[in-house]
Amino acid sequence: MKPVVLAICCGATAAALFAQQFKFDLDGLSAKASETAEVNVPGPLLKLGARFLDSNKPDEAAVSKLVAGLDGIYVRHFTFKRDGAWTPADLEGIRSQLKSPEWQRLVGWKGEGGENAEVYLRLEGGKMTGVAILDTEPREFTVVNIVGSIDLEALAQLGGHFGVPKLQNDEKVKNKDKTSKKE
Repeated sequence: MKPVVLAICCGATAAALFAQQFKFDLDGLSAKASETAEVNVPGPLLKLGARFLDSNKPDEAAVSKLVAGLDGIYVRHFTFKRDGAWTPADLEGIRSQLKSPEWQRLVGWKGEGGENAEVYLRLEGGKMTGVAILDTEPREFTVVNIVGSIDLEALAQLGGHFGVPKLQNDEKVKNKDKTSKKE
């Protein structure tokens, strides 16, 4: 009987945590979309996957270190049959949910074809505790929410691997500056 009670408690706790983690209200988008996709990868599942990584390989060790502090990764993707099915008011509704003092907009990009991408960071007590990514196109709308303590050094080590862009380190930038001054 105890395992059943424990499983029910764990399930209820996981459901409560999920409700806390993905707080964005996306019901309006969901109602307008012709297709929706939802990906939920809670922290325990991330940590389980990290067990299969080889700590002797630098790339995999960096992923394992990065995953250690995460409470979950949640993705919502909506596809629409026509342009204009989602409105700027829909986008603003989500942006308004990212206006609390903890959230700060880091990146904003607009393309000629109606594409838009934004990255927000959640900072608490000087530590990064979340990332939200909004990516829109005329017929698509994606929201990514990464929850938990994010180690920036571990993230930087992933640069050039797994599709993460390589970040220049200070030494390369200094050498490039010296080279350009000589010319």
